[in-house]
Amino acid sequence: MNGGEFMVRVRRKEVVAAVLPVQEHWLPLSNLDLLLPAVDVSVFFCYKIDIPHGDGDVDVDDEEKYFRGFGSMVRALKRGMAEALVSYYAFGGEVVSNSVGEAELLCNNRGVDFMEAQADVRLDGLNFYNPDLSIEGKLVPKKKNGVLSVQVTELKCGGVVVGCTFDHRIADAYSANLFLVSWAEMAQSKPLSVIPSFRRSLLNPRHPGFYNPSLDDMYVPISSLPPPQPGADHLISRLYYVSFEQLTLLQTLASGGGGGIRRRTKLESLSAFLWKMVAKSASVMENAEKKTCKMGIVVDGRGRLSSGDDDKTALMATYFGNVLSIPFGEKIIGELIDQPLSWVADEVHEYLKAAVTKEHFLGLIDWVEAHRPEPAIAKIYGKGSSDGPAFVVSSGQMFPVAKVDFGWGKPALGSYHFPWGGDAGYVMPMPSPARDGDWLVYLHLLKGQIKLIEDAASHIFRPLTSEYLKLVDFPPLIT
Repeated sequence: MNGGEFMVRVRRKEVVAAVLPVQEHWLPLSNLDLLLPAVDVSVFFCYKIDIPHGDGDVDVDDEEKYFRGFGSMVRALKRGMAEALVSYYAFGGEVVSNSVGEAELLCNNRGVDFMEAQADVRLDGLNFYNPDLSIEGKLVPKKKNGVLSVQVTELKCGGVVVGCTFDHRIADAYSANLFLVSWAEMAQSKPLSVIPSFRRSLLNPRHPGFYNPSLDDMYVPISSLPPPQPGADHLISRLYYVSFEQLTLLQTLASGGGGGIRRRTKLESLSAFLWKMVAKSASVMENAEKKTCKMGIVVDGRGRLSSGDDDKTALMATYFGNVLSIPFGEKIIGELIDQPLSWVADEVHEYLKAAVTKEHFLGLIDWVEAHRPEPAIAKIYGKGSSDGPAFVVSSGQMFPVAKVDFGWGKPALGSYHFPWGGDAGYVMPMPSPARDGDWLVYLHLLKGQIKLIEDAASHIFRPLTSEYLKLVDFPPLIT
């Protein structure tokens, strides 16, 4: 078995709504929400549940054991969900179009589609390295209605996987993380540590509006994008871990060596390294010397928009919605290959500088206002094509995996899964639950790009395994 050849059986489907009535109302999307395409994001958590009997496998047809064990977990999850949706009512609503074709949120307590399932595979038998095989379509749900869908799956060993899929137009990862922690708190009958804010006035455009013309190159009306160009290669998803030692070495090299006066962040360093790798994979393209490689990095604007205002800092810290920008750099492929890592990291740092300011985000809000109601999108989302490769890096270092404890312990693994449907690739580094300082890295790149990274940098990007996650119980040594 390759860790992906298993069956999943859905035992129950229902809709979980807020435990208290929600007055039906319309919640407009902010200008920054309107920059997101209609794509869904998935996230999953794996829990190792120790069971004392037999060979460690659960009889999935034993209703009594189901009721006592997995069934009690499901009840806690559903109760916590119903209570969390009172405050996070956006996740219980529906996205509809208004009279000019823009998306809006109808907060009607429609509820969350909630599925209970069982899979004939052990947790330590899952192929974590290849989520296309083991996670996609099996352990995370396909969202068919509403804003959020949940699937809770019991495994043969008694382990549990909680998978969620949500509409990216309603929440960014920061917002989803707030919800996940609150859901876990409610499941354990704890008070909410954060009450979300849906105050759209925090992101109102200025009158008169103003934006830097450079935004016309970062964001474009969807109608101006060329149609997708089919190619021989296709995007695939893989999960790796990168050790603290390798990250530190990359950071040293990206900072120009130990005596450099500049110090690049680990995110800048890893991103620069990947930019070089992706460029190298494209060197075999026809007319490669004339083509460019683009890399974007997602910037969260909450701290930037606060800009020293303590009251606004507190409000933005609880704001639920999208507060993102995706600046990108574009360089000739040969230049990225030939220049040292420190030069590439400097380029990353430079193009990020203009986007980590309050004025950038205020200008982006005004840019959207000037183009409404025509839908627009980050230019790089549709720019991985014949003019050269493109990909986006989104830091998941604030992913609060350890806090998503529903009452049966911290997850052995938590990861986002986002095959986003764009022409460009997508990368998300996240904290490792197995070793402090290590990173888990989700790569959604072209198959040829993945192959080159694995061939050239296997010492850095190591396939995520059950052994690394400490899921395998090794027998005691016989002496």
